Amino acid sequence: MVKQFRRFGIALALWLVAGVAAAQSLVVDTAYVEQAIKNGALIWDARDASDYAEGHLPGAANLGWVGDVFRDPNREDPPSAAAAARIFGGAGMDILNKEVVVYTTKGDPFAYFAARMVEYYGGKHAKVYHGGIDDWKAAGKPVSTATKLPAITLNLPAEGQGAVSTKDVVDRVRAGTAQIVDVRTPKEYAGEDIRAIRGGHIPGAVNIPYEQNWKDPATPAKLAAKQVKTKDGMALKSTDELKALYAKLDPNKETIVYCQSGVRASESAAVMRSLGFTNVKVYEPSWLGYAGVLSAPVDNEVFVNVGALNGRIASVQSQLKALEAEVAKLQAQAMR
Repeated sequence: MVKQFRRFGIALALWLVAGVAAAQSLVVDTAYVEQAIKNGALIWDARDASDYAEGHLPGAANLGWVGDVFRDPNREDPPSAAAAARIFGGAGMDILNKEVVVYTTKGDPFAYFAARMVEYYGGKHAKVYHGGIDDWKAAGKPVSTATKLPAITLNLPAEGQGAVSTKDVVDRVRAGTAQIVDVRTPKEYAGEDIRAIRGGHIPGAVNIPYEQNWKDPATPAKLAAKQVKTKDGMALKSTDELKALYAKLDPNKETIVYCQSGVRASESAAVMRSLGFTNVKVYEPSWLGYAGVLSAPVDNEVFVNVGALNGRIASVQSQLKALEAEVAKLQAQAMR
């Protein structure tokens, strides 16, 4: 009897620990989302409005594609707190007083970016349903095609929460006080793929591409080549595998994560926080902002060749004109 009681006590303790871990994790599964819906959580479908209209999680709200709504088309920065309050409030999304669960498609970093926007404007960092609509449908769960939440008046207390500025990053680089993670591709990191005025990386940054969080980082390429039929490879690795991925980093040290504009970084930052990293911040302007400050130090620095870029643009335009002419010719022949 005593042995049975001890076994029960151990099992109960393990269950409680698992429950606490799940509650602290920023990444959740289908079972969690089902319960969250029953508990009245705010479910945010951050996909395009047309995809949302074709079928979404029951009760989910939508603002349109988060990449358009929360990023300036040129600077790629989030809108002001006042503008964000109107956006969220108009969709009836009380991000300050409700638990928020965000989803798009499986593995999509924009779901993590959307979740971070909740924290950015003063709310609690939203949970991310990593499997998204793909896992929901695969599990045979019901979808809705018409959801409209009543508009509310929302006052957002701040903006920029959980993020750091370019000045913050430059100061830390020069002082050597933070560990920095670059989640871009190896070619971006090396300055071979230039997507701003300069290529290269922030001095001291460790390159861990965000796709390395997945079971099979090559899944998008395999899908494009029709080598696989599902996004199953974009599921997150096991906790032990993820811990091994970030094993060389100190979970108790301030960690700054960046990419090109803060989207890919959002996914890795959430994963690291779920692993127990205590002070993770996203460098919001990321490489686009850092490269534009010419006094900021850069490793593997390469400036964009404007002349060569213009030449490539001219070549593409020439090919496009030739293609349009060929299409017009074929259309004329078809009408004879």
